[in-house]
Amino acid sequence: MANKKNNKNNTPRRKRYSRAGRLQNAKKWAEQYNGKNLAKGYSKWFGVDLLCAITELEMLGYQFKQSYIEEVKRSRKAKQIQKEKRKLENAKMKEDFGDETFYFIAGYTENGVPFGLTRGEMEEDDENIILDKSTVIHPLDDEGLPF
Repeated sequence: MANKKNNKNNTPRRKRYSRAGRLQNAKKWAEQYNGKNLAKGYSKWFGVDLLCAITELEMLGYQFKQSYIEEVKRSRKAKQIQKEKRKLENAKMKEDFGDETFYFIAGYTENGVPFGLTRGEMEEDDENIILDKSTVIHPLDDEGLPF
């Protein structure tokens, strides 16, 4: 048997369709759909966002209330603002508790503040460790062995 590469894509085909492919399959899917919210079901089934689902379903002849479309747009904008705010908070936290000050980060608190060994603490430990030459045992010397 010839060596065949396994090029299997784990993403379902319906989520890899282009718009043309989705529109072609959406008619049959919509007829069989039993859920309450057609747009939400479409977005989950085909792996697109809600606004795209509404647009494509409108192309197929389905109609949605303008208030619902506006609500989806507001929700999308609110999520975008929230994401930008979270990025700014993370950047500020890195400035305050920069990762470069830590030698080793053991973990993070519930608020996302890192804890662990700082570079200064590590340098202090290195200075405190002093090797005394009299305690160093030569590898071939049997005097330092306990047996």
